[in-house]
Amino acid sequence: MKSPKINEIIFRELLKRGYSLEGKTRIWNIADSKLWYITPEQAQAFLDLEKSPEYVKDIMEKEMELIRQNLDEIIRKVGEGALNIIDLGCGDGRKAAIFIDHLKNKGKKDMKIRYCPIDISSYMVERAIDRLSKMNVDEIVQFQWNISDFENIENISSLLRQGEFKKNFILLLGNTLGNFEIHELLYSLKNGMEDEDYILIGNGLGSKESEDIVKAYDNKFIDNLLIKTLLQIGIKKEDVKYGARFKNSRIEMYYTIKKDIKIKFLDKEVLFNKGDQILVAVSYKYTEYDLMSHLKMYFREVDMYTPQDKSYAVALCKK
Repeated sequence: MKSPKINEIIFRELLKRGYSLEGKTRIWNIADSKLWYITPEQAQAFLDLEKSPEYVKDIMEKEMELIRQNLDEIIRKVGEGALNIIDLGCGDGRKAAIFIDHLKNKGKKDMKIRYCPIDISSYMVERAIDRLSKMNVDEIVQFQWNISDFENIENISSLLRQGEFKKNFILLLGNTLGNFEIHELLYSLKNGMEDEDYILIGNGLGSKESEDIVKAYDNKFIDNLLIKTLLQIGIKKEDVKYGARFKNSRIEMYYTIKKDIKIKFLDKEVLFNKGDQILVAVSYKYTEYDLMSHLKMYFREVDMYTPQDKSYAVALCKK
Protein backbone atom coordinates (compact mmCIF):
# COMPACT_ATOMS: atom_id res chain seq x y z
CA MET A 1 0.00 0.00 0.00
CA LYS A 2 1.31 3.45 -0.93
CA SER A 3 2.26 5.59 2.07
CA PRO A 4 0.28 8.82 2.47
CA LYS A 5 2.00 12.05 1.49
CA ILE A 6 3.24 13.93 4.54
CA ASN A 7 2.89 17.72 4.78
CA GLU A 8 6.25 19.05 5.89
CA ILE A 9 4.85 22.21 7.52
CA ILE A 10 2.48 20.29 9.79
CA PHE A 11 5.00 17.54 10.54
CA ARG A 12 7.67 20.03 11.57
CA GLU A 13 5.15 21.81 13.80
CA LEU A 14 4.37 18.48 15.45
CA LEU A 15 8.07 17.81 16.07
CA LYS A 16 8.67 21.32 17.39
CA ARG A 17 5.82 21.24 19.89
CA GLY A 18 6.11 17.63 21.00
CA TYR A 19 3.77 16.49 23.77
CA SER A 20 2.96 17.14 27.42
CA LEU A 21 1.76 14.68 30.03
CA GLU A 22 -1.58 14.87 31.81
CA GLY A 23 -1.43 11.94 34.17
CA LYS A 24 -0.47 9.07 31.88
CA THR A 25 -2.03 10.65 28.77
CA ARG A 26 0.24 12.27 26.21
CA ILE A 27 -1.22 15.46 24.74
CA TRP A 28 0.19 16.55 21.38
CA ASN A 29 -0.63 20.18 20.61
CA ILE A 30 -0.79 21.42 17.01
CA ALA A 31 -3.64 23.86 17.67
CA ASP A 32 -2.59 26.58 15.23
CA SER A 33 -5.27 27.92 12.91
CA LYS A 34 -2.82 28.55 10.08
CA LEU A 35 -2.49 24.77 9.72
CA TRP A 36 -6.20 24.45 8.89
CA TYR A 37 -6.00 26.20 5.51
CA ILE A 38 -2.83 24.94 3.84
CA THR A 39 -4.64 23.20 0.98
CA PRO A 40 -7.67 24.24 -1.07
CA GLU A 41 -9.49 21.19 0.31
CA GLN A 42 -8.97 22.46 3.87
CA ALA A 43 -10.07 25.97 2.93
CA GLN A 44 -13.24 24.65 1.29
CA ALA A 45 -13.95 22.52 4.39
CA PHE A 46 -13.93 25.72 6.45
CA LEU A 47 -16.32 27.40 4.04
CA ASP A 48 -18.55 24.33 4.35
CA LEU A 49 -18.37 24.72 8.13
CA GLU A 50 -19.53 28.33 7.84
CA LYS A 51 -22.67 27.04 6.13
CA SER A 52 -23.40 24.35 8.74
CA PRO A 53 -26.56 24.79 10.87
CA GLU A 54 -24.57 25.03 14.11
CA TYR A 55 -22.11 27.63 12.83
CA VAL A 56 -24.81 29.68 11.14
CA LYS A 57 -26.95 29.71 14.28
CA ASP A 58 -24.22 30.30 16.90
CA ILE A 59 -21.89 32.64 15.01
CA MET A 60 -22.95 33.88 11.60
CA GLU A 61 -26.55 34.89 12.35
CA LYS A 62 -25.72 36.53 15.67
CA GLU A 63 -22.75 38.42 14.28
CA MET A 64 -24.49 39.53 11.10
CA GLU A 65 -27.57 40.74 12.99
CA LEU A 66 -25.45 42.77 15.42
CA ILE A 67 -23.58 44.35 12.52
CA ARG A 68 -26.78 45.18 10.63
CA GLN A 69 -28.44 46.70 13.72
CA ASN A 70 -25.47 48.98 14.40
CA LEU A 71 -24.08 49.53 10.92
CA ASP A 72 -25.08 53.20 10.60
CA GLU A 73 -23.39 54.02 13.92
CA ILE A 74 -20.28 52.00 13.01
CA ILE A 75 -19.88 53.75 9.67
CA ARG A 76 -20.54 57.16 11.24
CA LYS A 77 -17.72 56.61 13.74
CA VAL A 78 -15.30 55.18 11.19
CA GLY A 79 -15.92 58.24 9.01
CA GLU A 80 -15.95 58.91 5.29
CA GLY A 81 -13.24 59.54 2.73
CA ALA A 82 -10.75 57.00 1.36
CA LEU A 83 -10.70 53.84 3.46
CA ASN A 84 -8.89 50.51 3.40
CA ILE A 85 -11.19 47.73 4.62
CA ILE A 86 -8.70 45.10 5.81
CA ASP A 87 -10.52 41.79 6.07
CA LEU A 88 -8.38 39.59 8.36
CA GLY A 89 -9.13 35.92 7.85
CA CYS A 90 -11.37 36.97 4.98
CA GLY A 91 -12.94 33.60 4.20
CA ASP A 92 -15.14 34.11 1.14
CA GLY A 93 -15.67 37.81 1.88
CA ARG A 94 -19.31 37.54 2.93
CA LYS A 95 -18.88 39.65 6.09
CA ALA A 96 -17.08 42.50 4.36
CA ALA A 97 -19.75 42.39 1.68
CA ILE A 98 -22.30 43.65 4.22
CA PHE A 99 -20.39 46.91 4.72
CA ILE A 100 -19.68 47.49 1.06
CA ASP A 101 -23.24 46.70 0.01
CA HIS A 102 -24.52 49.10 2.68
CA LEU A 103 -22.23 51.87 1.44
CA LYS A 104 -23.39 51.27 -2.10
CA ASN A 105 -27.07 51.41 -1.15
CA LYS A 106 -26.56 54.52 0.99
CA GLY A 107 -24.95 56.26 -1.95
CA LYS A 108 -21.83 57.28 -0.04
CA LYS A 109 -20.28 59.35 -2.81
CA ASP A 110 -17.58 60.77 -0.53
CA MET A 111 -16.34 57.35 0.55
CA LYS A 112 -13.79 55.46 -1.51
CA ILE A 113 -13.15 51.86 -0.51
CA ARG A 114 -10.16 49.66 -1.13
CA TYR A 115 -11.01 46.11 -0.12
CA CYS A 116 -7.99 44.26 1.27
CA PRO A 117 -8.65 40.57 1.96
CA ILE A 118 -5.90 39.03 4.09
CA ASP A 119 -5.65 35.28 4.54
CA ILE A 120 -2.95 32.63 4.70
CA SER A 121 -4.95 30.71 2.08
CA SER A 122 -4.81 31.95 -1.53
CA TYR A 123 -8.00 29.94 -2.09
CA MET A 124 -9.84 32.11 0.46
CA VAL A 125 -8.49 35.35 -0.97
CA GLU A 126 -9.59 34.36 -4.47
CA ARG A 127 -13.08 33.49 -3.24
CA ALA A 128 -13.37 36.82 -1.39
CA ILE A 129 -12.31 38.87 -4.40
CA ASP A 130 -14.66 36.88 -6.63
CA ARG A 131 -17.61 37.57 -4.30
CA LEU A 132 -16.94 41.30 -4.09
CA SER A 133 -16.26 41.56 -7.82
CA LYS A 134 -19.76 40.27 -8.56
CA MET A 135 -21.44 42.92 -6.40
CA ASN A 136 -21.35 45.65 -9.07
CA VAL A 137 -19.61 48.11 -6.76
CA ASP A 138 -16.78 49.18 -9.07
CA GLU A 139 -17.59 52.84 -8.53
CA ILE A 140 -16.56 52.73 -4.86
CA VAL A 141 -14.29 49.69 -4.54
CA GLN A 142 -10.70 48.93 -5.46
CA PHE A 143 -8.87 45.74 -4.52
CA GLN A 144 -5.53 45.10 -2.83
CA TRP A 145 -5.07 41.53 -1.59
CA ASN A 146 -2.36 39.90 0.46
CA ILE A 147 -1.64 36.25 1.29
CA SER A 148 -0.19 36.26 4.79
CA ASP A 149 -0.80 35.23 8.38
CA PHE A 150 -1.68 37.66 11.15
CA GLU A 151 1.87 37.77 12.49
CA ASN A 152 2.72 40.13 9.63
CA ILE A 153 -0.18 42.55 10.18
CA GLU A 154 2.05 45.48 11.23
CA ASN A 155 3.94 45.41 7.93
CA ILE A 156 0.83 44.82 5.85
CA SER A 157 -1.17 47.67 7.39
CA SER A 158 1.62 50.18 6.77
CA LEU A 159 2.11 49.05 3.17
CA LEU A 160 -1.59 49.59 2.47
CA ARG A 161 -1.41 53.29 3.38
CA GLN A 162 -0.78 54.35 -0.19
CA GLY A 163 -1.85 57.53 -1.94
CA GLU A 164 -5.13 58.82 -0.58
CA PHE A 165 -5.83 55.58 1.31
CA LYS A 166 -4.27 56.52 4.63
CA LYS A 167 -6.94 55.15 6.95
CA ASN A 168 -7.53 51.50 7.82
CA PHE A 169 -10.70 49.81 9.02
CA ILE A 170 -9.85 46.26 10.13
CA LEU A 171 -12.39 43.43 10.31
CA LEU A 172 -11.64 40.54 12.69
CA LEU A 173 -14.93 38.68 12.59
CA GLY A 174 -16.28 35.12 12.76
CA ASN A 175 -14.88 34.30 16.22
CA THR A 176 -11.33 34.56 14.78
CA LEU A 177 -9.99 36.29 17.89
CA GLY A 178 -10.87 33.22 19.94
CA ASN A 179 -8.42 31.08 17.96
CA PHE A 180 -5.44 33.06 19.27
CA GLU A 181 -3.81 34.04 22.53
CA ILE A 182 -5.69 37.29 23.01
CA HIS A 183 -2.96 39.57 24.33
CA GLU A 184 -0.43 38.56 21.70
CA LEU A 185 -2.85 39.21 18.85
CA LEU A 186 -4.33 42.45 20.23
CA TYR A 187 -0.83 43.81 20.83
CA SER A 188 0.13 43.12 17.20
CA LEU A 189 -3.10 44.62 15.89
CA LYS A 190 -2.72 47.79 17.92
CA ASN A 191 0.87 48.25 16.77
CA GLY A 192 -0.31 48.03 13.17
CA MET A 193 -2.89 50.80 13.65
CA GLU A 194 -2.68 54.61 13.49
CA ASP A 195 -4.63 56.93 15.79
CA GLU A 196 -7.71 57.25 13.55
CA ASP A 197 -7.91 53.58 12.58
CA TYR A 198 -10.72 51.32 13.77
CA ILE A 199 -11.08 47.58 14.17
CA LEU A 200 -14.34 45.61 14.37
CA ILE A 201 -14.08 42.38 16.37
CA GLY A 202 -16.70 39.62 16.59
CA ASN A 203 -16.36 36.86 19.18
CA GLY A 204 -18.51 34.44 21.15
CA LEU A 205 -19.29 35.06 24.79
CA GLY A 206 -19.70 32.34 27.40
CA SER A 207 -18.31 30.69 30.50
CA LYS A 208 -17.21 27.27 31.69
CA GLU A 209 -20.86 26.53 32.54
CA SER A 210 -21.95 26.96 28.94
CA GLU A 211 -22.43 23.30 28.02
CA ASP A 212 -24.38 24.24 24.91
CA ILE A 213 -21.28 25.97 23.54
CA VAL A 214 -19.30 22.74 23.81
CA LYS A 215 -22.06 20.82 22.04
CA ALA A 216 -21.93 23.28 19.17
CA TYR A 217 -18.30 22.34 18.55
CA ASP A 218 -18.93 18.60 18.59
CA ASN A 219 -20.26 18.28 15.06
CA LYS A 220 -19.37 16.64 11.75
CA PHE A 221 -18.50 19.87 9.95
CA ILE A 222 -15.74 20.79 12.40
CA ASP A 223 -14.54 17.19 12.32
CA ASN A 224 -14.48 17.35 8.51
CA LEU A 225 -12.29 20.48 8.69
CA LEU A 226 -9.86 19.43 11.41
CA ILE A 227 -9.34 15.81 10.36
CA LYS A 228 -7.68 17.09 7.19
CA THR A 229 -4.80 18.39 9.32
CA LEU A 230 -4.15 14.90 10.70
CA LEU A 231 -4.54 13.21 7.32
CA GLN A 232 -1.59 15.28 6.15
CA ILE A 233 0.72 13.73 8.74
CA GLY A 234 -0.22 10.19 7.82
CA ILE A 235 -3.00 9.51 10.35
CA LYS A 236 -6.11 7.79 9.00
CA LYS A 237 -9.59 8.96 9.95
CA GLU A 238 -10.62 5.51 11.17
CA ASP A 239 -7.70 5.46 13.63
CA VAL A 240 -8.85 8.49 15.66
CA LYS A 241 -11.98 9.75 17.39
CA TYR A 242 -12.99 13.43 17.43
CA GLY A 243 -14.10 15.20 20.61
CA ALA A 244 -14.66 18.66 22.08
CA ARG A 245 -14.46 19.85 25.71
CA PHE A 246 -14.20 22.97 27.85
CA LYS A 247 -10.76 23.03 29.45
CA ASN A 248 -8.12 25.62 30.30
CA SER A 249 -10.68 28.44 29.86
CA ARG A 250 -11.34 27.50 26.23
CA ILE A 251 -13.08 25.05 23.94
CA GLU A 252 -10.57 22.36 22.93
CA MET A 253 -11.07 20.25 19.82
CA TYR A 254 -8.99 17.09 19.80
CA TYR A 255 -8.57 13.56 18.49
CA THR A 256 -7.95 10.46 20.56
CA ILE A 257 -5.66 7.83 19.03
CA LYS A 258 -7.41 4.45 18.82
CA LYS A 259 -4.30 2.33 18.16
CA ASP A 260 -0.50 2.66 18.10
CA ILE A 261 0.66 4.59 15.02
CA LYS A 262 4.21 5.05 13.74
CA ILE A 263 5.06 7.83 11.27
CA LYS A 264 8.43 8.20 9.54
CA PHE A 265 9.38 11.38 7.66
CA LEU A 266 12.45 13.64 7.26
CA ASP A 267 14.60 10.93 8.86
CA LYS A 268 12.46 11.30 11.98
CA GLU A 269 10.08 8.87 13.62
CA VAL A 270 7.00 9.75 15.68
CA LEU A 271 5.14 7.09 17.65
CA PHE A 272 1.61 7.82 18.76
CA ASN A 273 0.38 5.47 21.49
CA LYS A 274 -3.18 4.28 21.83
CA GLY A 275 -4.96 6.78 24.08
CA ASP A 276 -2.77 9.75 23.07
CA GLN A 277 -4.67 12.94 22.29
CA ILE A 278 -3.85 15.44 19.54
CA LEU A 279 -5.14 18.96 20.17
CA VAL A 280 -5.94 20.47 16.77
CA ALA A 281 -7.94 23.62 17.58
CA VAL A 282 -8.91 25.88 20.47
CA SER A 283 -11.53 28.59 20.78
CA TYR A 284 -11.48 31.03 23.69
CA LYS A 285 -14.79 32.33 25.03
CA TYR A 286 -15.00 35.36 27.29
CA THR A 287 -17.63 36.89 29.49
CA GLU A 288 -18.78 40.32 28.36
CA TYR A 289 -16.87 41.89 31.25
CA ASP A 290 -13.63 40.02 30.53
CA LEU A 291 -13.68 40.76 26.81
CA MET A 292 -14.33 44.45 27.45
CA SER A 293 -11.50 44.53 30.00
CA HIS A 294 -9.06 42.95 27.54
CA LEU A 295 -10.03 45.34 24.74
CA LYS A 296 -9.73 48.41 26.96
CA MET A 297 -6.13 47.45 27.72
CA TYR A 298 -5.23 48.10 24.08
CA PHE A 299 -7.77 50.56 22.66
CA ARG A 300 -8.79 54.01 23.92
CA GLU A 301 -12.37 53.72 22.61
CA VAL A 302 -14.44 50.52 22.74
CA ASP A 303 -18.13 50.24 21.80
CA MET A 304 -19.55 46.77 22.39
CA TYR A 305 -22.80 45.45 20.93
CA THR A 306 -24.41 42.26 22.28
CA PRO A 307 -27.73 40.44 21.83
CA GLN A 308 -30.14 40.13 24.73
CA ASP A 309 -28.83 36.70 25.72
CA LYS A 310 -25.20 37.96 25.86
CA SER A 311 -24.00 35.02 23.79
CA TYR A 312 -21.99 37.03 21.25
CA ALA A 313 -20.27 40.39 20.99
CA VAL A 314 -19.26 42.74 18.21
CA ALA A 315 -16.85 45.43 19.40
CA LEU A 316 -15.79 48.57 17.52
CA CYS A 317 -12.38 49.71 18.79
CA LYS A 318 -10.33 52.81 18.04
CA LYS A 319 -6.62 52.94 18.74
